[in-house]
Amino acid sequence: MKKIEAKERIEKLKSQINRYRHAYHVLDKSLVSDAVNDSLKRELFNLEQEYPEFTTPDSPTQRVGGKPLKEFNKVRHEELMLSFNDAFSEEEMRSWFTRAENYLGKKVSPEFYVELKIDGLAIELIYENGILTQGVTRGDGLIGEDVTQNLKTIDAIPLKLENKNIPKKLIVRGEIFLTKKEFDRINKENEKKGDKVYANPRNVAAGSIRQLDPKITASRRLDSYEYDIVSDLSQKKHEDEHKILHEFGFKTNPHNRLVSSIEGVFEFKNYWEKHREKLPYEVDGIVVILNNNKVFSDAGVIGKAPRAAIAYKFFPKEVTTKVMDIKVQVGRTGALTPVAKLKPVEVGGVTISNATLHNYDEIKRLGLKIGDTVVVSRAGDVIPQITEVLKNLRGGKEKEFRMPVVCPIDSSKVIKDGVIYKCSNRACGARVRENLYHFVSRKAFNIDGLGGKIIDRFLDEGLISDAADIFSIKVGDIAGLERFGDKSANNLVNEIEKKKKVSLERFIYSLGILHVGEQTAEVLARKATLGNKIGINELSKTFRNISLEEWQEIPDIGPKVAKSIYDWFREDRNLRFLERLEKVGVKLEVNQRKRSSKFADKTFVLTGSLDSMSRDMAKERIKEFGGNVSESVSKKTDYVVAGSDPGSKFDKANQLGVKTLSEREFLDMLK
Repeated sequence: MKKIEAKERIEKLKSQINRYRHAYHVLDKSLVSDAVNDSLKRELFNLEQEYPEFTTPDSPTQRVGGKPLKEFNKVRHEELMLSFNDAFSEEEMRSWFTRAENYLGKKVSPEFYVELKIDGLAIELIYENGILTQGVTRGDGLIGEDVTQNLKTIDAIPLKLENKNIPKKLIVRGEIFLTKKEFDRINKENEKKGDKVYANPRNVAAGSIRQLDPKITASRRLDSYEYDIVSDLSQKKHEDEHKILHEFGFKTNPHNRLVSSIEGVFEFKNYWEKHREKLPYEVDGIVVILNNNKVFSDAGVIGKAPRAAIAYKFFPKEVTTKVMDIKVQVGRTGALTPVAKLKPVEVGGVTISNATLHNYDEIKRLGLKIGDTVVVSRAGDVIPQITEVLKNLRGGKEKEFRMPVVCPIDSSKVIKDGVIYKCSNRACGARVRENLYHFVSRKAFNIDGLGGKIIDRFLDEGLISDAADIFSIKVGDIAGLERFGDKSANNLVNEIEKKKKVSLERFIYSLGILHVGEQTAEVLARKATLGNKIGINELSKTFRNISLEEWQEIPDIGPKVAKSIYDWFREDRNLRFLERLEKVGVKLEVNQRKRSSKFADKTFVLTGSLDSMSRDMAKERIKEFGGNVSESVSKKTDYVVAGSDPGSKFDKANQLGVKTLSEREFLDMLK
C-alpha cells in the first residue's frame, strides 16, 4: 500500500469507527457487531504501526496509550466549577425559588430544566479545533487535576467532534459514572481474585479516573453524560445547551427535560425517586436549574454554589440510628431470628424501626452490641439491613447480646442446627403461626390484607413472633419484601392502625383461649364491663381477680371452659403479651348499643324459625338488652324462644322445666 493510500485508509477507518462509537455509546444503536468493530480497529492499529506519522491524538487507537503517569498535573479552571446546595423537601424547594426571586428583586418565570443527578464524578473537557486536548477533574472548583489520558479511555467521550460549527475552543462539563452492571462485574471479578470489593459505583468511578495507569481505567468501562457548556455560543437557555451538546456528538441524558412550574419539578422528582431502581446507574436526586441563562447569571453565586440551581435530593438509602434492643423472634419453623429494634428513623422515604440480623453469626460478624450506633441501608427490593457498626461512637454502656438457651415462646430448650438456632419443640413454630392466623381473622381483629402468606413471610423475616409485633410494624420494615412496595406497605400499615380499636368481645376471642369461641367471648365481655368502659390492663386485672368457682357460676361456662380461662389469665407469658398490646396502642371499645339491662344475667336459647326477624337479629336484640344467647339448653337456661317447627331444644326445655316463649311473647318482652 502506498503512503497516500495508507493515509486515506486511516482517515476512512477513523471516521467509520467513530461513527459506530457515536451510534453505540451516544445513540444506543448498534450499527455493526462488536467483532466487525474490533476488526476495523485492528486494521487501523496495524496501519498506524506501519505509518506512525499518520497517528493523531483523535485516533480511536489512542484511547488507551502512553506510559503510566508519575503524578497528575494541576490545572486551573477558566471558570469556577461550582457545586450545588441541597434541598430535601417541597417546602425547601419553594423557599429556594423565593430566595432567588428576592435576590433578583423581581418575579421570575418558573421555567426549570431538571436533570437526573447521577452519583458520579464531575469533569471538564476542553476541545481545540474539535480535538479533545484536555480533561480535568473538579478538584476544589478552582484547580483540578489533568486526567486526559484516563478520560480518553471512555468511549462515550468523543476524541474528535465532527460538527462543522465547532468553535476554535470549546469547554464542556459532564459526569463520569459506572453502571450498576459494570459495578457488579468488577466486584465479582475482584471477589474471585481475593481483591478488594467496592462499596458503591461512585467510589469505583472516582478511583478509576485517578489511576496513574490508563489501562486500569480502561478496564473499568466507565460511561459519561455531558450537561453544560462553559464557552459562549450565544446560548440563551440551559435547554439549548443540551441540544447543542447532542448536535456536537456528546452523550446527553435522555431523561432530562424542561418543566414549566415548581409542581412539575416535584412530579419529576417523585417519579424518579420511585423508579430509580430501573435506571442502569445510581442517582441520588435531581438538579433543578432556572432555564433562562441571563437570570441564572444575574443570580450569581453564594459560596461555591449558584443561586439559580439546586440539588433536590432523594431520601437517603443509608442513615445512622441506634440499636435500642435485640429481640429474638420465633418463626413458623421454630427458627429463632435476632432482630434489631431501632430508634425509628427515616430511610428511603419511609420510617423503619426493625432490621433483621439473620442469625447470631451475623451479629458476631458485625461486632454489634445493644446500644450501638449503626448504619442502616434500604435499597430496592431489600428489607432494611444493618451494614456497619460505628464502634468509635461507643460510650461504654453498650451491652453484649447472647442467644437465649430456652425458647421465648414456650421455654423449650434451644438447639443449634448449623448457623440456625431452633426451638427443640417442633410444634412451637406451628403454634405461633396458628395463633397469628386466628388473631387477624375475620371474627377477631379482621385485618384486611394480612393473610396467611404475608404472616408467613413476616415470620420468616423475623419481623413478628406474636400479635403485638404486628402493631409496631413500620412501612419501611416491609416495603422491601417481595410483592410489596411503598404503596402496598402503606396500605397495610394504615389498615393495621385502623384496627387498633376493637370491640371487647372480638378482642377476647382474638386471644385464642382454649374453648373460648365467639359466644363465650361475648359472655366474658359483658362480665368484664357491666356497663363500664375498660382497657386491656383493667381487663387483665379484672379477670385475674375472678376465682375458678366464680367462673364456673357464669351461665354457659362449664368447668372445662372456666379452668381454661382461669389458667390463661395466670400465665406470665400471657400477661406480658396483654401488656405489650396495651403499649402498642390497642384500644378496646365497649358495645354502646344496650338500651337497658332488663335481660342482664338471663340466658336465652332460640329454636325453630322466626317470622318477624332472622335468628342473628334476634340474638342481637337479646344482647342489646344485656342477655346471653346459648346454643344448648341446660338448667341454667332462663328462656327458650320457640318459632315454627321447633326442634329437640323445645322438648328438652319442657323436660327440664325451662320457660318457653312463643315468638309473640318474645316480641312483647323486647318492647
